[in-house]
Amino acid sequence: MHVAFFDLDRTLIDCNSGRLWMQSEWRAGRLGWRNVIWASYWISKYHLGFGGGLEEAYTQAVMTLKGLEESVLEERNARWFAAEVRHRLRPGALKTLQMHRARGDRLVLATSASVYEARLAAETWGLEPGISTAFGVSEGCFTGEISSWAFGDHKRTRALEWLEAEGMEPEQATFYSDSATDLGLLALVGHPVAVNPDRKLTAIARARGWEMADWGLSSPQEVPTQG
Repeated sequence: MHVAFFDLDRTLIDCNSGRLWMQSEWRAGRLGWRNVIWASYWISKYHLGFGGGLEEAYTQAVMTLKGLEESVLEERNARWFAAEVRHRLRPGALKTLQMHRARGDRLVLATSASVYEARLAAETWGLEPGISTAFGVSEGCFTGEISSWAFGDHKRTRALEWLEAEGMEPEQATFYSDSATDLGLLALVGHPVAVNPDRKLTAIARARGWEMADWGLSSPQEVPTQG
């Protein structure tokens, strides 16, 4: 048995979904422009391979949810995902998912995105939700805290825990990612693949002889789902 871990933003999909979410919340009047600019700055740095500061940005964003019912955010995510994310799957990602599925491999999402987005992505494209960022919830409402992190070294730790729980070794795993911030997990698995990599990851992948792939850009005319 083999497992293929997939990053979401700029790997399976050709955009940063966090930026799309912030823009959507700003248009709805639920997020101030200062918050959008500040968070966008750290998202940009993260996708250039510099993760410092993203944890604080994520923490501040989740604090704004304090007291909100979890079901409300789930409904917002579902509408937003259908309108702005579902059509953004890279064509190469679809082919790779189909290849692993045909081999009988397990397909597992490993993303820093929220568990709510991860569930939607997994359901749409036929993966296990796997690894994502979880928010604190008490009596059906958000506490304003993050209960489980899933980016950078956190993602590596979570993936290792997943492998151990499933009785699998890192050598049995493939991981697809675009970002040098995922270097920990890329270096852990038996088959790391840099997909449309950022500049920093491109240099690392070349130096280490890792596979690199170009999965192309999405087509808004087609909305591929699991097959």
